[in-house]
Amino acid sequence: MSLEHEANNWLRHRFGRNVKFDEPMSKHTYFRIGGPVDAFVVPQSQKDLIDLIIWAGQMQQPYIVIGDGTNLLVRDAGIRGLVIMLTKCLNKISRLNRGDDTTIISAMAGARLQALCKFAIESGLEGMNFAIGIPGTVGGGIVMNAGSAAGSVEGVLDSIEVLLSGGERLTLERSQLVFKYRNLSLKKVAPNGDLEKTIVLEGHFQLRPSDARYLKKEAREMLNKRRTAQPSNYASAGCFFKNPASGKTAGELIELAGLKGKRVGGAEVSAKHANFIINTDNASAADVTALMEIVQETVSQTFNIELTPEVKIVGTQA
Repeated sequence: MSLEHEANNWLRHRFGRNVKFDEPMSKHTYFRIGGPVDAFVVPQSQKDLIDLIIWAGQMQQPYIVIGDGTNLLVRDAGIRGLVIMLTKCLNKISRLNRGDDTTIISAMAGARLQALCKFAIESGLEGMNFAIGIPGTVGGGIVMNAGSAAGSVEGVLDSIEVLLSGGERLTLERSQLVFKYRNLSLKKVAPNGDLEKTIVLEGHFQLRPSDARYLKKEAREMLNKRRTAQPSNYASAGCFFKNPASGKTAGELIELAGLKGKRVGGAEVSAKHANFIINTDNASAADVTALMEIVQETVSQTFNIELTPEVKIVGTQA
């Protein structure tokens, strides 16, 4: 525990049962891997969140904001400072306005991406089905510009509301958002467009009227296809590497390099989908990163292509 006694007491007094100290992050990631964080905090309201962010800034406490931990690998030595989970304080989805051609839906950052997809389908609104089967929260989906072959967040996001490190709220229009493949950065808001200390509070999605029955049928087909192609019976963080800008996908390159089934400790390149590294037997983060490096080196030597992780790797180096 590296938190000072005073900080520990403030967190316990302010958040009670909603703060846990030396909490294993393996409990809070889809990988089921990760060492302890000094303090794991689950704010129950936006005021809780704002108070915590202001306090952390004043006390110079580092923090990481997470949703469901779907795209996260936490190192075995854990995380110094705070992990703040948004799923309790920011989980509402609502309709903002309706026009003849489009409807704006507001989804808070801690709401599940699948809940947003379901809301859109049941409302007869087209545009979110690309995300069917993608786990995680709306905030993570926005920051990662989540997507599939059918589309991405970039295609439907109209604006976002963010919380700056000093506690100020700000609405950013589409023109202030810079999208790249599996990435979002901000113009003239955070230093160098960095989202590290700028928390996405909610997103406004521009969707189109459609037939709910057609959308449900399409969603079922897409979900069945995803389930058939992916190793859902093992813990993982989804697709591990970003696809190269052109040519074959990361999964195709890894398979062609003969790496399906390659293991390091309890970590394995899935035999079902080569762009998944799965936790088959109490894998450590060190197992996963060692296997990641083998995959990168082999693909680089074989195809002269450098694979970049899509999974976010955080925590203290041992």
